[in-house]
Amino acid sequence: MKSNDWKERLNIVYSTNPDFNYQTEENEENETIEKNKQKLRVSIEKKGRGGKTVTLITGFVGKDDDLKELGKILKTKCGVGGSTKDGEIIIQGDFKQRIIELLKTEGYTQTK
Repeated sequence: MKSNDWKERLNIVYSTNPDFNYQTEENEENETIEKNKQKLRVSIEKKGRGGKTVTLITGFVGKDDDLKELGKILKTKCGVGGSTKDGEIIIQGDFKQRIIELLKTEGYTQTK
């Protein structure tokens, strides 16, 4: 069965050149830097969320798996739901001070 890679090709529909190689997106994951060098920012956001308050943690540099693991730790310690996507951790509710304290105990010293 032929591989269906048409979704991975960028900006080219068809080429008559027999030696043409399609450019494909390469997803490179950054290596996770040390916890004490991470510059995480914790903020409260309400806009665009249907009036619900969420705590937003941004500034994480590293692999998606490490981000999801940190998000899971924070969600379980706060006892609420949330999600991790696009390099951000979203925690449901207003837990800014508690999350800052939890991050500092986990080793993220440059947290504001």
